[in-house]
Amino acid sequence: MDQNQNKSYRTAFIFLTVLFFLWGFITVLVDSLIPRLKEVFTLSYFQAGMVQFAFFGAYFVLSIPAGYILSKIGYKRGIILGLVTMGVGCLLFYPAASMRVFGIFMLAYFMLAAGITVLQVAANPYVTVLGPERTASSRLNLSQAFNSLGTAIAPAIGALFILKDKVMTTGEIEALGEAARTDYYINEAAAVQVPFLGIAAFIGVIALVFVFVNLPKIGDTAASNDYRGVLKNRNLMMGALGIFFYVGAEVALGSYMVNYFLTLNLAETVRNTPFMETIAEWVLSSGITTSSDMAVVGVFVTFYWTGAMIGRFIGSYLTKLINPAKVLLGFALGAVAMILISSMSTGLVAMWTLIAVGLFNSIMFPTIFSLALDGLGNDKPQGSGILCTMIVGGAVIPPTFGYLTDSYGFDIAFLIVIVSYAYIFFYGLKNKSREVAI
Repeated sequence: MDQNQNKSYRTAFIFLTVLFFLWGFITVLVDSLIPRLKEVFTLSYFQAGMVQFAFFGAYFVLSIPAGYILSKIGYKRGIILGLVTMGVGCLLFYPAASMRVFGIFMLAYFMLAAGITVLQVAANPYVTVLGPERTASSRLNLSQAFNSLGTAIAPAIGALFILKDKVMTTGEIEALGEAARTDYYINEAAAVQVPFLGIAAFIGVIALVFVFVNLPKIGDTAASNDYRGVLKNRNLMMGALGIFFYVGAEVALGSYMVNYFLTLNLAETVRNTPFMETIAEWVLSSGITTSSDMAVVGVFVTFYWTGAMIGRFIGSYLTKLINPAKVLLGFALGAVAMILISSMSTGLVAMWTLIAVGLFNSIMFPTIFSLALDGLGNDKPQGSGILCTMIVGGAVIPPTFGYLTDSYGFDIAFLIVIVSYAYIFFYGLKNKSREVAI
């Protein structure tokens, strides 16, 4: 590989890593809306979980079509298409918040996820081929680390802008005078509109950059539109199920973590624990006695996603030295252990052990993705489309988790997450002796 090509690959890798950061930030920021929408529209846990159904359902509907589109228009135009679609989704939050119509929120979620789906299908396999195949898993872990940087920042932004103000009940709103009610609705809408308008503007700038940036042509995106061959690949299909369980488990925990902490009365614990109170006040930039309980505990969801970021930087190094499947085994066991400890504990132990699951989640997506794509050659866009389709786990497992929580409580709901990590452990076990170059 000559020096100019190396430079071209590095430039492309940097720009693609910005996209990983962007969609990580947005995916988790919309989680911050769930506790707020739950109160505004008086939703059950199951109904609140349907927000994630709208978001991650886009992956199921659009991932394979996105692979087909990429085979026709190429990676660069596909990335621009994904960014434009994301921008439209962000702009839809403006009328959704103004009109307080749940259906428009669902449409905004779906459009936003549609754009991210196109980016995922394009960027994940693209990163794996920007260099030697033996370091593909390491490269993807590094890009995913910046994805996790976005997810780590998003909860703090959500707590500061979206969750900070107390949401009034229907009765409290009806008791207000007309002028006060109008002001309340305006402020309520602005809490959602301002962050998403800012994101839409940033996406517009990034899309313009990609119009002019020169991305190297990698492989033959038009090599095949036939999915029959890759569907027969047993390792790919097992990896796809691993992606389903991983995304579902991670999103379920991230989506309901605030509610779980509230059921443990952790807002008061935070206010009465000096170092916890200091962290919350630093993020919220105000006395936490005036902030809602949702915001006070919502701050700490940042550490769940920060753990994933730290773990991916570590994982980028570990998967160069150790068989990635063996690393996957260890991290799956760690996730199960943390959930079990949290469910059997109370107070800060229950809080921090559940937050620690983020660290063990860290390497799962890029490692499963790289293991599953190994050996597919020019069929990687099709393989990526199948893997990204299974991100639909984020649409299926969170509502199921919510239903179990409504019916039996969080301790029983955690069982579905434990089963998810058990399958990931099984996939790592199946791959630990394979001679794969990743």
